[in-house]
Amino acid sequence: MKIENLLVLFTFVGALVALAYVAITAKRVLKFSEGTDKMKKIASAIREGANAYLKRQYKVVIVFFACMLVILSAMASFKMLTWYVPFAFVTGGFFSALSGYIGMKIATAANSRTANACREGLNKGLRVAFSAGSVMGFTVVGLGLLDISIWFTLLKFVFNCGPSEITSAMLTFGMGASSMALFARVGGGVFTKAADVGADLVGKVEAGIPEDDPRNPAVIADNVGDNVGDVAGMGADLYESYVGSIISASALGVAAFKSFEAMAIPMLMAAVGIICSIIGTLLVRTKEKATQKDLLKSLSRGTNFSAVLIAILALPMVYFILGKANIGLYFSILSGLIAGVLIGQSTEFFTSESYRPTRSLAGKSETGSATIIIGGLSLGMISTVLPIVIISVCVLVSYAAAGGFGSAGASHGLYGIALAAVGMLSTLGITLATDAYGPVADNAGGIAEMAGLEPEVRERTDALDALGNTTAATGKGFAIGSAALTALALMASYIDKVKEVGGNVKGFDLMNPTVLIGLFIGACLPFVFAALTMESVGKAAQSVVIEVRRQFKEIAGIMEGKADPDYAKCVDLCTKSSLREMILPTVVAVVTPVAVGLILGFTGVVGMLAGATASGFLLAIFMSNSGGAWDNAKKYIESGVHGGKGSDQHKAAVVGDTVGDPFKDTSGPAINILIKLLSMVSIVFAALVVNFSLL
Repeated sequence: MKIENLLVLFTFVGALVALAYVAITAKRVLKFSEGTDKMKKIASAIREGANAYLKRQYKVVIVFFACMLVILSAMASFKMLTWYVPFAFVTGGFFSALSGYIGMKIATAANSRTANACREGLNKGLRVAFSAGSVMGFTVVGLGLLDISIWFTLLKFVFNCGPSEITSAMLTFGMGASSMALFARVGGGVFTKAADVGADLVGKVEAGIPEDDPRNPAVIADNVGDNVGDVAGMGADLYESYVGSIISASALGVAAFKSFEAMAIPMLMAAVGIICSIIGTLLVRTKEKATQKDLLKSLSRGTNFSAVLIAILALPMVYFILGKANIGLYFSILSGLIAGVLIGQSTEFFTSESYRPTRSLAGKSETGSATIIIGGLSLGMISTVLPIVIISVCVLVSYAAAGGFGSAGASHGLYGIALAAVGMLSTLGITLATDAYGPVADNAGGIAEMAGLEPEVRERTDALDALGNTTAATGKGFAIGSAALTALALMASYIDKVKEVGGNVKGFDLMNPTVLIGLFIGACLPFVFAALTMESVGKAAQSVVIEVRRQFKEIAGIMEGKADPDYAKCVDLCTKSSLREMILPTVVAVVTPVAVGLILGFTGVVGMLAGATASGFLLAIFMSNSGGAWDNAKKYIESGVHGGKGSDQHKAAVVGDTVGDPFKDTSGPAINILIKLLSMVSIVFAALVVNFSLL
């Protein structure tokens, strides 16, 4: 059997192993008890709200994908694309949506089970929540690798396509995945943060009732939002990051080596990473009365072990497939792995309540809301320095190690950068598991409060939730770092595509006015995108705040616990607002590269991609870390310091957290999708731009 056949077979096996692990883990989670009848009732309400939202979201998304299918088919009929491209686009979107949907289903099934497990102990609660997160993580990598493997097999062995034609089609399903991810992230992010802000401002600040109090009309919407935004949205987001890094590396492998072996290396890395991640999940456990540092260590044990294992296995992989002469590519992979770990640690340092920055931020609550907001903004800004240095060193090392500065040439160096992104995401199965478990723990805390469980249960769920805030911030930093590397690789793929369709590429001088204008437009785009999404959260949150105030005023007996709030009304408000507000940011992301290309030409597009990648990376890190620090500063105060729950300091921290919510869960994480979607759209429409641009 030829080596490329063996490599494809192994990627199929890797995908099937991941999905088998998903089935086994999901079955194990569902065996745990949901708890009391009241807990079951609350969990059922959350589940119904999440399902109803996704059903309505997918109706909107289907319209968008149908329109894009018509456009891409028209381009294919004029021979600007192959006929594989429109269908690859659709499958990318379908699998991206499916990964988020499956993750949400298990999360809504695991929330009450986690709360009930915490009645027995912290370790058991961690195991249930982390197992649910593992279903999310391995669904993403399993479906992503399955989609890639199916298309590779069809194009190579059924349609007998060459390497460049295969990667051209595969880049298109990356565009489908990115489009779906943007809808999921923005729509889910607007829903969850509108509900969260509305619930906190009126419930905790104005009415002075605890978080997740059943008297709060927005409490069910808040818990639904955790699932549609932080689980379904995040699943689609990380699916897009994962497949984007693999297919961009495959495309550059073809450009550098003109071989199927170089194209298959990223897929093989992903398959091996799945096995390493599964082994790492077995190491996650903790003890009772564990501190935040203990809980972090238990999760870090699994992720670090997986990273070390893949670092060991990558060496023989490169040596035996690409030969001793290309062993430098191993160090490119290694640089990505190390960069991922370092970015995670940097994010943890700036957002965890165990470290000085967040504790210092909590101290600023002593002088009110203004100082804690100022402190959070400055913390987020300074936190961008380390990730920029780490990514810069990673790019330099991966490029040099691959031979970019030597006789091998720039194409090998760019392939090295792309492999660094694959290395960073190779253990995504367990990395995403540590991220996705957070919303499950958050929901578990809400259910414990609403069901009136013992105080120690809420203490345990709060400990898991605080850890989830840190791991979620770490996961976002990880995704943003990989997005920067992948965007650089996709930029190189765009230039190759321009050459392929007849563009006269002579270089991209910064003094060229079209490049410079494109650079300014690209640098502005993440700010416009963040403004649109922040404004969307603000509008939606206003409607929730007004509705919660109305119910407190008009429904007699709510505050005394004698009457039930109208939870469904808040869920419906959030659903309508999020579906309406998610359309414009997505349209901007898809239309801008085409418009810039048709006016400024492909040189303007390259400038736009460079500007968007640089400013988007910084803005995403800033927003994610500020939001994470504000959230954990609030949690730190709730542990009993600086006046504790209900104090003026706590109210100031809640205000900071409400500002940070859309930072870290709506705008920030969506920006990393934006910078890759811009590149994907540019590649797909390259022929249109080359043939019909004004300049």
